[in-house]
Amino acid sequence: MAPLPRSFFADKTLKVAEELIGKYLVRKVGNKVIREKIIETEAYVGPHDLACHSSRGRTTRNGPMFCEAGTIYVYFTYGMHWMLNIVTEEKDFPAAVLIRGTENVSGPARLTKHLKIDKKLNGKKLGRKTGLWIESDLSARKGGSANPSGGKILRTPRIGVSYAGQGWAEKPYRFVLKEN
Repeated sequence: MAPLPRSFFADKTLKVAEELIGKYLVRKVGNKVIREKIIETEAYVGPHDLACHSSRGRTTRNGPMFCEAGTIYVYFTYGMHWMLNIVTEEKDFPAAVLIRGTENVSGPARLTKHLKIDKKLNGKKLGRKTGLWIESDLSARKGGSANPSGGKILRTPRIGVSYAGQGWAEKPYRFVLKEN
């Protein structure tokens, strides 16, 4: 399987967040390669989205969000956890998708710990060169299924963004795979 092209991530954030469901997050550390099927994502749709880190302008922390699509944005939260995001849309429009969970790992902090993802990847591009990329499941495409993820994708409000106010905290920007 080949890594998804950067053009995949250059699309609208909500579309990318939904289409990442069923794709594979791949991490290579040394000679070990780990493939995890993505089953949960959250979209952060730019500076107007009050739950998005870019809503308060550009900072040292959120700088990678202003880079081109397919850039890795890793940030530290609660003084102990790394969070993995993939930048979407066009350069200088700071939007990203948080990878919240995979088939084998529930929760974004557990996922980064499991895949040994930390600040060293922040600001780098997805790809084999960095040791972190996303692939499609080629067998799903051959089946001709409208939903290659193998189940139904549910949309729910995001988790842990009450600070954004009711309007933004309740937006259905979280995508979760519900298996058949």
